[in-house]
Amino acid sequence: MKRTVIFYRTVDGKCPVQDFLDSLSGKVAQKVTWVLKLLEDLDAVPSTYFKKLTGTEEIWECRIAFSSNAYRIFCFFAGNSVVVLTHGFMKKSQKTPKSEIEKAEADRKDYLLRRKKHE
Repeated sequence: MKRTVIFYRTVDGKCPVQDFLDSLSGKVAQKVTWVLKLLEDLDAVPSTYFKKLTGTEEIWECRIAFSSNAYRIFCFFAGNSVVVLTHGFMKKSQKTPKSEIEKAEADRKDYLLRRKKHE
């Protein structure tokens, strides 16, 4: 089963994931692209790279480690095979900041609400 990865856009057309990717150095961006490719191509993506955030409403995280840094991109499923990336950040502590999770949940609600209107 192939998945399709798409980028979430805000109502005013901003694309937080694209902004995040644009802010990364070449090597980190390459690694992120590689992990996103796994997401598209593998049926079972190892939890090293992709896992559901506990205690959330269907928010998943793409996990990217590069040198000593940890990067996260939040996402959710829209249907069975579409993964919508909301935003990314550099993880600076053991615990994922609650504000980042809340942002992803708000983006998910917004996306699903607007998608319904267009169906």
